[in-house]
Amino acid sequence: MMRTSKQRILLALCAIALGMAAGALGGNWLGVAIVVRQSESRLDQYAARIIQAGQTSTEESRKVLAQLNSSPFPFCSEAEITYFRALVYRSHYLKEAGRISDGTLACSTTLGRSHLSASPLHPDFAQKDGTLVYRNLPAFRLGDEDVITVQLGDSYVVYDPFSAKALVSPLMHYTITDLDARTHQSGRLVGEMPELDEGRLISQGMAQTSTTIYATRCAADGMVCGTAYMSVAEATRANRIELSGFIVLSSVTGAFLGFLCFLVHRRKKGLHSQLLKAIRRDELGVVYQPIVDLASGRLVEAEALARWSDDDRRAVTPDVFIKVAEEHGFVGLITKLVVKRILRDFGSQMRESSDFRVNVNIAAADLADPAFLPMLEELLGQANVSPASLGIEITESYTARQQVAKETILRLRQRGHVVHIDDFGTGYSSLAYLHDLSVDAIKIDKAFTRAIGTDAVTVSILPQILNMADVLKLRVIVEGIETPEQAAYFAAASQTIYAQGWLFGRPVQAVELLRRLKAIEVSLARSEEVQQDAEPVFAVSVSSR
Repeated sequence: MMRTSKQRILLALCAIALGMAAGALGGNWLGVAIVVRQSESRLDQYAARIIQAGQTSTEESRKVLAQLNSSPFPFCSEAEITYFRALVYRSHYLKEAGRISDGTLACSTTLGRSHLSASPLHPDFAQKDGTLVYRNLPAFRLGDEDVITVQLGDSYVVYDPFSAKALVSPLMHYTITDLDARTHQSGRLVGEMPELDEGRLISQGMAQTSTTIYATRCAADGMVCGTAYMSVAEATRANRIELSGFIVLSSVTGAFLGFLCFLVHRRKKGLHSQLLKAIRRDELGVVYQPIVDLASGRLVEAEALARWSDDDRRAVTPDVFIKVAEEHGFVGLITKLVVKRILRDFGSQMRESSDFRVNVNIAAADLADPAFLPMLEELLGQANVSPASLGIEITESYTARQQVAKETILRLRQRGHVVHIDDFGTGYSSLAYLHDLSVDAIKIDKAFTRAIGTDAVTVSILPQILNMADVLKLRVIVEGIETPEQAAYFAAASQTIYAQGWLFGRPVQAVELLRRLKAIEVSLARSEEVQQDAEPVFAVSVSSR
């Protein structure tokens, strides 16, 4: 009897399992079909944005090329190079310009005339109007960033084909193809090359293979096309909650309950759930790294860095947990927590001294969040701290949405905040771009610091960055200084340079930084040479990265 009961239970469980499996398979099939249709629409919009951005940068390059070819100065003279450099500074996308003679580079706005390769140039594409296009010339490429060199006559410009960071998608990929007017053959200009018939890459419309979805948009002349694509697996992963919903709706009550159990387990153990719990419990840590004035060696600022360990006490890097927070829509909670922590740690000093300033590094989502500014105002009001004591740091890549950035920066400055651009140089910001943003300071990315003492083209860009900052009267902070040679390079500059890196101190707890701050205050109090209008004695830069 017991065996019969067990058999009935087993059969019932098997029947339930088979019904659940059949319902799950049907729901999965329907869900994937709907996800693919939705993904096609998003890919088509993405391809349209890529082509529009590419056309904008192309139009600027053609305009500047016309100005280069009408140069009133002798060929590759210092006066002409200066003239070219001014045109590059005023542009939004260009990073380089110069002349070509007998098929080789003759001069360059950053490399001058003496550091150019004599190797003959071979254009990758030719346009109907005689324009020649080169992909990723070694002299101008920085890291793995794609750069395009366009030649018309004996002049050339180098530009990022469009602001790629503004169009970055974690799931969708892109490629831009160009049609060679000489051979009528197409080839990759920018991006990753998908496994798709070449004819599809220059034909506007949708396409799909067994594994991948494609959307292609072409420019009006049909010479340049942009293809956005993503795998079906990526599409289903991106919409896994909706897909799971179809499976649940097609399954029996037991499948629905199992799915809920899965969700509860995932929410309990998932990284984003752990992070959200840590934020709500105020369990994120903050350490502070000193920033010094290179001329005097005096501590003038510090950067606060968020730290977090998961439930297994394993340290999670800021790059990882900030990305998780952004993907799940609660990065603003981290910003709020860090602001509250800084006001708690340093509020009394900020209230006592108007020269005490804190710079908070905000995320891209904060720029567009209507609750961001009210949150700052509320916390500052509760702490009785002036907005002038809380500056704002915005990573350069976040300002790619320039209109949103400009509007937010304007409102921040109207309220009395000071605005800085962090990781400067990674997006090739121009003079005109910085002028439009109207920021107060730039923080040079550590990638430039590492290149000092090498032959990397990055080093040749540093004088231009310092010159841009000097022209716009911007403060300069250099990240990643770890050797005396790196410090000496920037110390030789004619302007005031602030430096940050392990050479001047590793991140420390707030109590240690406060101890050093008190020591500085005592020293300054005893000095008879304190200037009434000097730079702030101490500032703190808050970063969640």
